[in-house]
Amino acid sequence: MGRGHHNSDSKRYFDWLYHARLDYMVAKMIVKDKYCNSLTAFHCQQCIEKALKGYLLFKNRRLFDGHNLTWLCKQAILADRTFEQWLEKSSTLNRYYIESRYPADIPLEVDDETELALMGATEEMLEFICEQIRFDFNSYHKRKK
Repeated sequence: MGRGHHNSDSKRYFDWLYHARLDYMVAKMIVKDKYCNSLTAFHCQQCIEKALKGYLLFKNRRLFDGHNLTWLCKQAILADRTFEQWLEKSSTLNRYYIESRYPADIPLEVDDETELALMGATEEMLEFICEQIRFDFNSYHKRKK
């Protein structure tokens, strides 16, 4: 399936932002566990992937395939140049999609300082994206019940 191809995933952009926020909430819960730094990093990556996909769906009316945050951020830049400020942070978060979940010969270490930096970057970027499409998690959550 090519990038931008339509598939069976939700076409409702607010659903993508809702699930992005849930990933961020999971990251906030597990950040307290010193053994879960790499899982926190993964949920940060997932949060921004879903948020960017929601934004791109909002702007382009089509769902973009892929997990590469740098590529997704570049697609967002095509719609709005203010996303350029997030290119470096998206690149940093990008490396935690696979490396944080599987054993490797050279393990990806996520220390406490890195974990907190990822949490901060994720929160800032998520809030920015939510503001761009006026998404309010609490209001949306109430409607979903």
